[in-house]
Amino acid sequence: TCALPICILNLLKKESMKRFILLTILCCLVLSISAQIARDEIFEDIHRSAANHYAYPDPHFTMTAPPKGYKPFYLSHYARHGSRYRVNPDDYTKPLAILREAEKDGVLTDLGKKALWLVDSLARGAENRYGDLTPLGARQHRGIARRMYNNFPEVFQGAAEVDARSTTVIRCILSMTAECLQLQSLNPELRIKDEATSYDMYYMNYGNEYFKKKRQEDEVIAVKAAFRKEHLHPERLMKSLFNNDNYVKWKVDAGKLMSYLFELAAITQSHDTDLDLYSLFTKEECYDLWLISNLNWYIDYGPSPLTQGKMPYVEANLLENILNTADTCVVKKENSATLRFGHETCLLPLACLLELGDCAYQTTDINKLSDIWRNYRIFPKACNIQFVFYRKKGNDNILVKILLNEQEMKLPLASELVPYYHWEEVERYYRNKLATFVH
Repeated sequence: TCALPICILNLLKKESMKRFILLTILCCLVLSISAQIARDEIFEDIHRSAANHYAYPDPHFTMTAPPKGYKPFYLSHYARHGSRYRVNPDDYTKPLAILREAEKDGVLTDLGKKALWLVDSLARGAENRYGDLTPLGARQHRGIARRMYNNFPEVFQGAAEVDARSTTVIRCILSMTAECLQLQSLNPELRIKDEATSYDMYYMNYGNEYFKKKRQEDEVIAVKAAFRKEHLHPERLMKSLFNNDNYVKWKVDAGKLMSYLFELAAITQSHDTDLDLYSLFTKEECYDLWLISNLNWYIDYGPSPLTQGKMPYVEANLLENILNTADTCVVKKENSATLRFGHETCLLPLACLLELGDCAYQTTDINKLSDIWRNYRIFPKACNIQFVFYRKKGNDNILVKILLNEQEMKLPLASELVPYYHWEEVERYYRNKLATFVH
């Protein structure tokens, strides 16, 4: 659509005009390509469509060397638990009941019977393990701990103190245990204190009625419903699973069954298994289902204008704890680390509150949201935010950089040392931001 007829180009005599038009054409091409990036990323690896169930990808990022003379001495992080079983038993039992009844009624195709077998296998394996950490989830955290140790060895040298805190949920406690044991094996001298107590829940996993009510406003519900209707297309899937259209029409909630099966497909990557439900779906269906999820998370926990950009402030207490704890640790002469283990419903809004990279992106055009904001980049299983602090001998100026899933992030401040920032300026910015929040 941006191409110009050759005859018009031939009429352009001025080099400046030619350059302008060529730049315009190039911009159009770039915009056209960028609009396809989210789809392309999911088509390249369909597991990304799992959103918050996306298994932690192996990081391949390089670290920018700190300014000369600066060494890391303190690390502070908040990490989500690793891969797990689904939490709600209904996610297994309800689609299983639908398919079993259909088999009894003789309306399943061969693919439908295969789907029944797959769902039954997953349901049996998950029984009485709902929400539990999987072996993969533990390995994810051991890997993160090992890379933290290797990337920032000065933080964990000698008898460094490691203060580890978890929410009271077992999968988070076991994730904490996996990281702490890995660190201890790398340096037996570490003084590790781990704790999981309701005392810390006010900042580790804070709940508040104000934010719950924002998600339940009529306009929010209407926007979600309209977007879901636009992108949920179960017709092809139902025809592939059932041999009787009338049966589906009168006895099956097609949209709900499709969603159930897709959620089970997504969770399989949390396990060491070759069971595969993704084969039930086309890539386009996976992309559409991800779009629905992406919007829902953006509205419920992200900086959406629909909720006045206020949802990230649900983690105000967590950010304040990070700032306060850092203030205490940066004045110590000893190196140390503070590790926190919780949930994606905390890490996602925290990343948006911190304005890491594109996390704080705001748009009222929900159809263009995925051009920039993609949830699978922010909160896969075992997602984590790391604050790494640096100091230089004989210099009181503390530097900090922040990593999201082990990738260096740009912050909403100017710095001549990006991705390193002056801690005094970073702290001032975030404290001022927290002070402006009113609800």
